[in-house]
Amino acid sequence: MGKEEFIVLILFVVLVLKGFYFDKGTATTVSYDHRAIVIDGQRRVLLSGSIHYPRTTPDVWPEIIRKSKEGGIDVIETYVFWNNHEPIKGQYYFEERFDLVRFVKKVQEAGLFVHLRIGPYACAEWNYGGFPLWLHFIPGIQFRTTNTPFKIEMKLFLSKIVNMMKEEKLFASQGGPIILAQVENEYGNVEWAYGIGGKLYVNWAAETAVSLNTTVPWVMCAQIDAPDPIINTCNGFYCDEFTPNSPSKPKMWTENYVGWFLAFGYAYPFRPVEDLAFSVARFFEKGGTFQNYYMYFGGTNFGRTAGGPLVATSYDYDAPIDEYGFIRQPKWGHLRDLHKAIKLCEGYLVSSDPTFVKLGVNLEAHIYYKSSNKCAAFLANVDRLLDANVTFNGKSYNLPAWSVSILPDCKNVVYNTAK
Repeated sequence: MGKEEFIVLILFVVLVLKGFYFDKGTATTVSYDHRAIVIDGQRRVLLSGSIHYPRTTPDVWPEIIRKSKEGGIDVIETYVFWNNHEPIKGQYYFEERFDLVRFVKKVQEAGLFVHLRIGPYACAEWNYGGFPLWLHFIPGIQFRTTNTPFKIEMKLFLSKIVNMMKEEKLFASQGGPIILAQVENEYGNVEWAYGIGGKLYVNWAAETAVSLNTTVPWVMCAQIDAPDPIINTCNGFYCDEFTPNSPSKPKMWTENYVGWFLAFGYAYPFRPVEDLAFSVARFFEKGGTFQNYYMYFGGTNFGRTAGGPLVATSYDYDAPIDEYGFIRQPKWGHLRDLHKAIKLCEGYLVSSDPTFVKLGVNLEAHIYYKSSNKCAAFLANVDRLLDANVTFNGKSYNLPAWSVSILPDCKNVVYNTAK
C-alpha cells in the first residue's frame, strides 16, 4: 500500500469513529453533478441502507443505526407512512413507532445522513401502499394521476412532512442530516396505464416537490422520464447497466434487494452475499456513486400494517441485520469489507469517469484515474461458471466466476466479491 492509500485508510477510520463526514448542527449544502451527490462542494461516494422506523420500536433504533454505521453505511433511507401518520383526515399521529422526528434525530446523533422518501405512495409491502383508507372515500378521487382531489391531499401531506422537518431543522442546510428526498415511488412501472394523465401527474409531482424548497435534491425512483432537476434512480437486483436520463445527473441506485419479502406458504427468501457484493461492486465499477440496500434492516410488520398478497408479519428480507436486530453473518461482515474497499477508491471514483479495458471473454476492467500514474481499478469476471486468470498492468490476477476484484492502487487486490 502506497503512502497516499495509507492516508486515505487512516482518514476513513477517523471519519467512522467521529460520526461520518458532517458536523452535527452545521449547515451543509447539497447538490449534484454528473458524477455524484455533492456535499459542501465535495463529490461523495455514499453507501445507504433502508431502515423503516415503524418496523421496529424506538428503544431499538439506536442499536440498529449503530450496527449499520459499523457496517460502513453512510446514509439511512426510509419511507414515510401516510396512513399511520394521518389515520383520520386532518388528525396526525407521530408518536411511539411513528415518531419520525425522533428517528431522524437518532440517525443524526449517530453522525449519519438521511434519505427521506416522502412519497407519499410507498408500496413497501405496507397496507394500502401507505395511503390512508379515508382517501378512498373522497368524492371523485383517482389515485396517482392528474386528479384534483388527489393532488390536493398529496400536496397537503408532502407539505406537512417537509414543514415538520424544517421546524425541527432537520434538512442539511439547517444543520440536519437529511440530504435527499423522494417524491412518488416506482411510478414509472405503472405510468403507461394512466395515459397522458400519468405524464401530467409526473410533471406536477416534480414541480410540487421542488416548490417546497427543501434545499436538497429530490429523486424519483424507477422513473425514466423524471423531469429536471429531479434525479431518476434505479431499483432492482442489478443496476450496473442503468443510465440516468440526463448527462447532468449522477448514477444512483435506491433499492438493491438484499433478499425479498416473506409470504405465507412460500420458501424463505435468500440472496447469497457473494452475488449481492458482486452487484454492488459492478455498480461502482461502472460509474455509480450512491447505492442503497433494501433492506439493511427489515424488521417486523406489526398489527395490520402488512400489505400485498400473503405478506407475512416478518419483514426480515434476509437483510444484513436480521428481524430481531442481530447481525447476520456472513452477509454483514462481507459487505462491511466491501464498503471499506470502495471507500479506499473514493477519491478516484469521484475524480473521473471510468475507462473500460477488455481483458478477455467475459473479462473486463474499469479504471479511474486521478492523474496519468495514479489510479484505482475494478477487475470483473462476469462468467457465471468459469474462474479465470487475467493480466492487468503486467501482473497476473485470479478472478473467480461472477466476481469483482478491487484494486485501490491499480496494483494490489484488497477485496474480491466471491471470497
